[in-house]
Amino acid sequence: MKLHKFRSLLLVLTFLLVTACYHYSNPNLSNKISPTSECRLIQHELGETCVPLKPRRIIAVDQIALEALVALDLKPIGIPHPAFAGSKANLLKNKLIGVNYIGKEPQINLEKILQLKPDLIVGVYGIDSGNYKIFSQIAPTVKANYSYTNWQMHLRQIGSFTNNSGKAEELITQYEQRLKIIRAELGNKLDTLKVSVSRFHGGEQLPEFHSQFSFPGSIVKAAGISMPVKQSQLIKTPEDILIILSLERIDLLDADVLFVAVDPGATELFKKYQETPLWQTLNVVRNKKVYTVDSGSWILGSVLSANAILDDLTKYLLETY
Repeated sequence: MKLHKFRSLLLVLTFLLVTACYHYSNPNLSNKISPTSECRLIQHELGETCVPLKPRRIIAVDQIALEALVALDLKPIGIPHPAFAGSKANLLKNKLIGVNYIGKEPQINLEKILQLKPDLIVGVYGIDSGNYKIFSQIAPTVKANYSYTNWQMHLRQIGSFTNNSGKAEELITQYEQRLKIIRAELGNKLDTLKVSVSRFHGGEQLPEFHSQFSFPGSIVKAAGISMPVKQSQLIKTPEDILIILSLERIDLLDADVLFVAVDPGATELFKKYQETPLWQTLNVVRNKKVYTVDSGSWILGSVLSANAILDDLTKYLLETY
């Protein structure tokens, strides 16, 4: 086993040494990149990359890039296991059967990527200025931008990288049509309806509520729904994506409806809060309008997660509220 690990490490180091030497002897390599009949130049956050016209062996190095690719009907050949929270397993279900795993975020296994021989590596938070150079020595690599309140921009970028811009626009249009339906069906309720979005973390972290500048908060806002006044008073700038909640300030969660995203490993913490007298004083609790939702969709994501949130809004606001 040790010999095998040594050989694997030697393989990766040898590859990186050879490619590093190659780039060192060609200092103007990046300036010589030009589109050909087999690739096209793509501008992205970390530079310029010549991407295959129709990439077929794509590796996604994080969950957001993975979700976008699957939404575009592209099945990656390699993906990482998710970090502690944010798994898209429930969302993607049977769409990843047979896919190869390349480690666990953020510890990507370079040897496995080499073995898969990708023709494109895509990521968002999984690619930075450090590992971008390493990934680029293996295959064309592109980093997409991401904004909590504008996941559409990210989807459009992934669509552009993979020559699927038409599909990306189609998905965004469908999402916007769903928003119109929800707003229309809620009608006059939107004048008074207040909705809270909270997240309970695994481990020792305190829970939080999400503002309109967060991923889920921005979708709730796009549906025409407001957050409680007590919460909005605490949001001063777009950087105020979330507010940490001590048990003593749990009153901030009170609303007509409360959505709670419970991370894996956070069930006991959520239960602890539910059993406190302060929790029982909340009107939303007394009215039985607290709904637990999938944190993998509600924390962060792309168009599939956005639609999953709309599913929950439809289920709990249109059908039961």
